[in-house]
Amino acid sequence: MPGTVLITGAAGGIGRATALRLARDGWHCVLVDADAAALERLQAAWPAGAPAPLALVADLTHAARIEALGALLPPLDALINNAGMSAGGAEVLAGADDGAAQRLLALNLEAPARMVHVCTPHLRAGARIVNVASGAGLRAIPWRGLYSASKAGLIAQTQTLARARPDWSVSALSPGFVRTELVQRLIDSQRLDLPQALSRIPLARMAEPEDMAEALAFLVGPGARPCAGQLLVLDGGSSLYGGSQPLPPAQLPALAFDTPRALQCTSMESADWQAALAQLPTAGATGQTYPAVIDGRALQAPVGGVLAAVLDAARAFRNQHARQASLTLLLPTTPSDIDWQLASDSAAARMAIATLAAEWGAAGLRINALAATCAPAECVPLLDYVSGARAQFLTGQVLLPALP
Repeated sequence: MPGTVLITGAAGGIGRATALRLARDGWHCVLVDADAAALERLQAAWPAGAPAPLALVADLTHAARIEALGALLPPLDALINNAGMSAGGAEVLAGADDGAAQRLLALNLEAPARMVHVCTPHLRAGARIVNVASGAGLRAIPWRGLYSASKAGLIAQTQTLARARPDWSVSALSPGFVRTELVQRLIDSQRLDLPQALSRIPLARMAEPEDMAEALAFLVGPGARPCAGQLLVLDGGSSLYGGSQPLPPAQLPALAFDTPRALQCTSMESADWQAALAQLPTAGATGQTYPAVIDGRALQAPVGGVLAAVLDAARAFRNQHARQASLTLLLPTTPSDIDWQLASDSAAARMAIATLAAEWGAAGLRINALAATCAPAECVPLLDYVSGARAQFLTGQVLLPALP
C-alpha cells in the first residue's frame, strides 16, 4: 500500500510530475520547495480524491532551514532528494567569490545528506531513499560550473549510504535530457539547438518529466529492494552513444505509460524463473499493446558463450518486432575464477547491448538486461517496470540487482 513520501524540489519539473504521480496512487506527500508560489500552484492542481499534501517552504541551501524541518515531519516511508541547481555558462572555477559555487554544492551535494539526517528519526523500517543525480555525474559537462562534480559526488554518496544502511533501500536516478520548464525556455529562446541535442539520443526524443516520475514511483515502492545501491540511468541511451554521426530521428511518438504489455517469455528453462515471470501481468489480444520479450537463453549459455546468446536473442527479437517493443535479457553472473581468455565475453555482451540500443532507438525498440544476481521472485517488480511502457526512456542498460 502507498505510504508517506517527502519530495524536495517538489514544485516544478521532475518533482512536480512525481508528486502528482504519487498522489494519484494514493501516497501522502510532503512537498518541500523554496518557491512558495509554485507550491501553491501545485496544490491547486492536486488530483481530486488524493490525500491532501503537506507543503513546506524551505531553502535547502541553508543547513538551519533543513534542520528546522525535523519538527514538522510525519512518519515517512520514502524520501526523494530531487532539489538541485545548475550553473549555465559558468566555468568550473567560477562562483567562488560571490558564493554561487558554494550554493550549488550546498543544494546538490550537501542538502541530500542533511535531509537524510533530519528524516532519519521519522523513517519507518524498510524506508526507500532516492537521490536524483544526473547524466552530468557520469561524464564531464563543461560550462555548468560544479554541476557535474556535484552529481558525481551524489552518486558516490548514494552508493556508500546504501552500504552503510542496508535496512533501507537507497538508490539513485540519473536523468538524461528532460523537458522541464527551464529546458523548454531554452528551446523557445533558441539558446538550445533541439535537433542537435536529439541527434545524440538513441531513442531520438527528449524525456518528459513524467518519464522520470514513473521511474521514481517504482524506486520508492517496496518492490525496488533489489535496486539498493544501484544507479538507474534513464537517458534514452545518450550516455552510451559514442558515435561521431548524428543518430536518426524518431519514427513514432512515445506510447502512453499505461499501454498494456503483451508479454512473451522465451528460452526460460529455470523453473524458478518460470514461476516468477508468471506473476507479470500481460494484455489480451485486443486493443493497442506494447510488445515485450524477456529472454533467458543467456542463463543457459556456457562460460564464454554469453555474447553469442545475446546476439541470438537480439536476432530473434528483431525478426519479430519492427517498432515500439522491448527486449529484456537475463544474464548470468560472471564467475570470479573465470579463465582470462574468456573474461572478454561478458564485457563484449554488454557493449553489444549498448550498441544495439543505439541502432534500434529511432524505431522505439529498446534493449536492456538484468544480471541474475538475486532470487527470481525478488526481481519481478524490477522486470515489471523495465519491460513495460512505463520505462520507454530506458535502453541499453545492464542492471545489477542487489542480493536480498
